[in-house]
Amino acid sequence: MSTSNMPTPETPAELRAECDKFKATFQQLRAEIGKVVVGHKEVVDGVLIALFAGGNVLLEGVPGLGKTLLIRTLSETLHLSFNRVQFTPDLMPADVIGTNIVTEDADTGRRGFQFQKGPIFAQIVLADEINRATPKTQSALLEAMQERSVTVAGKTYKLELPFFVMATQNPIEQEGTYPLPEAQMDRFIFKIIVGYSQLDELMTILDRTTSTDSPKPSRVIDGPAILAAQNLVRGVVVAPHVKEYAARLVLATHPGGKHAAGGDGGITNRYVRCGASPRAAQALLLGGKVRALADGRYNVSYKDIQEIATLALRHRLLLNFEAEADRVDPDTIVKEIIEKTPTQPMAAVGV
Repeated sequence: MSTSNMPTPETPAELRAECDKFKATFQQLRAEIGKVVVGHKEVVDGVLIALFAGGNVLLEGVPGLGKTLLIRTLSETLHLSFNRVQFTPDLMPADVIGTNIVTEDADTGRRGFQFQKGPIFAQIVLADEINRATPKTQSALLEAMQERSVTVAGKTYKLELPFFVMATQNPIEQEGTYPLPEAQMDRFIFKIIVGYSQLDELMTILDRTTSTDSPKPSRVIDGPAILAAQNLVRGVVVAPHVKEYAARLVLATHPGGKHAAGGDGGITNRYVRCGASPRAAQALLLGGKVRALADGRYNVSYKDIQEIATLALRHRLLLNFEAEADRVDPDTIVKEIIEKTPTQPMAAVGV
């Protein structure tokens, strides 16, 4: 998404002020969401990073862990329009993007077609249980997620920016579900796993949900401010050696390549059937930039890239049958790739 029409800081003092403002906004959003969502700090941070990176996010977890609650709460902290789409097997593409309907002019009696917008025409769209819909309906989101537009009957309709799709899916219930195709998975900048709560967190959840106390988050930021923040993110400096490291992490996921993690007998060649796309490298850099700003820095470090790696890579790795037999998951592979990929530039290690 282009935000080049947004002003950028010009002096060091302006840049420092913008960095401090971004950090404060990020922390305030985290605090407001925390009024409703208990725990899940890494999940909340991942969603906020995706928002400011200008990407879409997929949340995966068993029912009842608060995925939908998190997305609804985020929408309440942002001054943006919000729609929720409950995906079901009988949901049609037109139910998501909209359709042309026949209208009649009351004065002349002439009939014509008028486009009726679907729920995709919002700035935040919750695609709930996205893997319950058929592939045909799932694919209706592709253009919106990538191009920020919708085409119906040959006419293209632009979506209002910022535009953010957050989808949820249940990993354990397989009956009546349709796994997302690789092309659609690649459109999500991150895949975030929502796990179970700890004992103290569960106790707090019980206190909040079984009593009359119902905390409400406050609005923190609006659309123009989000676009300005996304523009600021894209201006964050990435040193050439850090950029090369992000690229080598992605190349380390490619089986048969010279950068494959561990070499010929390593984990990539053994378990990976197809590695990550260039979008993964984009996700690493954009996510790293947001992490740097949230930490009050205007430059990306190796650690920023490493902490984003699992979110950006786990859903972009296609594993083979041997990985399934050995019960090796993508997170394990990404962790070893990080361990096996040196941070030093290739020239420094004589490659």
